[in-house]
Amino acid sequence: MKILDKFGIVPNNPELYEMAFIHKSYGAKHHVDCDYERLEFLGDTVLSMLVSEYLYKKYENKGEGSLTKLRSNYVCETALANYSHELGLTPMIKLELDESKVSINEMLSISADIFESLLGAIFLDQGFETARDFLSNIVFPAIDEKITFFTDFKSKIKEYGDANELLVEYTLIEEQGAPHDKTFIMGILIDGKEIGRGIGRSKKEAEQIAAQKAIEKLGI
Repeated sequence: MKILDKFGIVPNNPELYEMAFIHKSYGAKHHVDCDYERLEFLGDTVLSMLVSEYLYKKYENKGEGSLTKLRSNYVCETALANYSHELGLTPMIKLELDESKVSINEMLSISADIFESLLGAIFLDQGFETARDFLSNIVFPAIDEKITFFTDFKSKIKEYGDANELLVEYTLIEEQGAPHDKTFIMGILIDGKEIGRGIGRSKKEAEQIAAQKAIEKLGI
């Protein structure tokens, strides 16, 4: 696997890396009893911990709140999809979906998942040090360059509401999908009036998108 050669990784368990690129649609069609979701779950935790460690050491004078906001920028879906793109991971995904029916947002989400699943495989196969070295080539440079991947639209709309004495609230419109693969539709209400809706894999993500749409609509 070229991506492993690039980072000098000699796999102990090659099957882990194969699994890291198997989407559930491919597994279902080809009767493969595995997909990347468990590795993605693990990689998400490893990423959060190692990015937290890097930020903790880099910014000695920042408090917990500031570090949390910084971490969110470098582990958000947009950032992960960007890392996948830089590494050329997306074409490696084993996928069995009708490309004409797959939205850009869905592919963005899958690309983000793949970065985490690969990291999970590296951690299981090689350990923390190799996982840290891997991130030092792709994620830590983004931190050093202060690249912005994520904008906190919820904070912006809250500031607008506070300044104009308007109540800003979020409400769950709809919840779709299986327990392990849910999609949420959240609405944003300003003084009881719905201004926008957002769709995301978590309520927080959907709220951010709803807040962004409200900002655009209100011209803030």
